[in-house]
Amino acid sequence: MADRKPDPVQSALDFERPIVELEQKIADLEDLAEQTHMDLTNEVRPLKELRDKLLRQIYESLTPWQRVRLARHPLRPITADYVDLIFEDVVELHGDRLFGDDRAIMTALARLGDERVMLIAHRKGKTTEERLATNWGCAHPEGYRKALQKMKLAEKFGVPLVTMINTPGAYPGIGAEERGQAAAIARNILEMSKLKVPVISCVIGEGGSGGALGIGVCDRLMMLEFSYYSVISPEGCAAILWKDGDKAEAAAEALKITSRDLDALGLIDEVIPEPLGGAHRDHFKTAIALRDRILFNIKELKRIPVDQLVEARYERYRWIGDGGELVSAVKDAKSRGGHAASGAPSADGGAGDDATAGDVANA
Repeated sequence: MADRKPDPVQSALDFERPIVELEQKIADLEDLAEQTHMDLTNEVRPLKELRDKLLRQIYESLTPWQRVRLARHPLRPITADYVDLIFEDVVELHGDRLFGDDRAIMTALARLGDERVMLIAHRKGKTTEERLATNWGCAHPEGYRKALQKMKLAEKFGVPLVTMINTPGAYPGIGAEERGQAAAIARNILEMSKLKVPVISCVIGEGGSGGALGIGVCDRLMMLEFSYYSVISPEGCAAILWKDGDKAEAAAEALKITSRDLDALGLIDEVIPEPLGGAHRDHFKTAIALRDRILFNIKELKRIPVDQLVEARYERYRWIGDGGELVSAVKDAKSRGGHAASGAPSADGGAGDDATAGDVANA
């Protein structure tokens, strides 16, 4: 796979430019110091302090639209980066045994830490050629059928399922519709709700519409801090509501699609913090944080009997949209160290004091 080394200045978003320009000055001074053997510490130090101050100020006050743009950042780590950084013994599995192999979705057996997992992830390319081949992460129905076959394989061998979501939405072309796009996504949603293995999903960038849900029905849903998850893209929402795609910023605000919004609504289980300035500034640190949280949740979910796991997953989605009662139940469970709709047993094998599916249902 070709390396991607675009110019950081050219790739910078408008609100990042003051930071990138400062970093360019710092790099120039450090290069000068190395070439001339001059001590420029006193010149470099205040610039670094100013850069760190700007980073904190800017990224603590990002608008929802700015967060959406960060989720699409050209330097943001994608599936290929996480596969290289944290997964080992990766054996990619191809094809849907019906039509073809959709490169927009990657399916693979892999090892994550000390766990064997089935990885299913949206795949965006790095080069223009790769992006065209993967439709920028917009999967066809054969991609979702491929994913479902591998989910069933994971269930057969008792392997936890890990999905990574990063798509603006399923591919909307005529060919995809003719081959049953909606039916393929609906079938995945149904079958994932019944899988008898732990399912962990993480939104690593864009989480758009049914294209995301097609691999996103899970026991634990996590989001990287500067990702978004939505029934529709801000541009699509603006085009429908205001007949004007330029109102995407207002749509992003109204949709409540950021990790912070969805955590407050109780719709996700966890927000994974990104390095200061976003995941694109430190791929390795982001990958390690993601790996650690996935492993933690796998080990926790494996303690739950299969029948309780499936029932809790059902209850989880049954109560979405219940508003304050669900949020209160989730927050109460988390404050007691448990997880709403988890049914996790205690260390001695009993039911323990954690909130269960029944606790949420009776909230």
